[in-house]
Amino acid sequence: MLVHHLYSGGKDSSLAAWILTRVGYEVRLVTVSFGLLDNWSFARETAERLGFEHQVVYLPREILEKAADMALSDGHPNNAIQFIHEMALEAVASMPEVERVSDGTRRDDRVPFLDLPKARSLEDRFNVAYIRPLLGLGYKTIRELTEKLFVVEIKESEELQKADYEVELRHLLRERGVDPLSIFPKRHYQSRVLGWREKGI
Repeated sequence: MLVHHLYSGGKDSSLAAWILTRVGYEVRLVTVSFGLLDNWSFARETAERLGFEHQVVYLPREILEKAADMALSDGHPNNAIQFIHEMALEAVASMPEVERVSDGTRRDDRVPFLDLPKARSLEDRFNVAYIRPLLGLGYKTIRELTEKLFVVEIKESEELQKADYEVELRHLLRERGVDPLSIFPKRHYQSRVLGWREKGI
C-alpha cells in the first residue's frame, strides 16, 4: 500500500513517514517546488539518509505569486502557507497513480492544517485516502519521539537549509523588494532531520 507523503525534511514530516512504515505502508516522500530554487535537494538528501524513495513535484509559479499577494495583504504568512499546502495536497492527490496522500500536520498546528470538511472534500474530489499520522500528537510527544529517532538540526528559519514552502515564498518576497521579516515572525526556529540517531531503526 503506497502512500505519497508531503515531505520537507523536518522532524514532523520525518516522524510521520516513520510511523507510516511501522504500520505497513510503503512510503514515497514528495517535496513540492516552484522551480525558483533547488532547496528541494535538502529534503532529498534527508530522504536518502533515512532510506526513503523521494520525488519532486513542481507547482505553477502562479500559486506562489498568489500566496505572496496573500502574505503582503495580510501582513503575515498564515493564509499564504495554508493556501500552498492545500494546492500541494491537491496536486499530489490528482496524480494518476496516487491512492493515498499524507502529511506531517499535528494536533497543535494552526497552519497548515485541513479541518474536517476540507479533509473530506480532498478525499471525495480526488478519490484518495488522506492520512495524518501525527493528528493525535502534541508538540511535547513529537519532540520526545524525534529526539529518540533522529539527529535534528534546529536553527532560525532564515538560516536553516530546508525544503518547506516558505523558503521559495521568502525568496519571491525578496524578488519583489520586500523584507520577509516584515511578514514572517522574527526569531522563528525550525528543524531539519540529518539522519537516524541509531542505525537500522
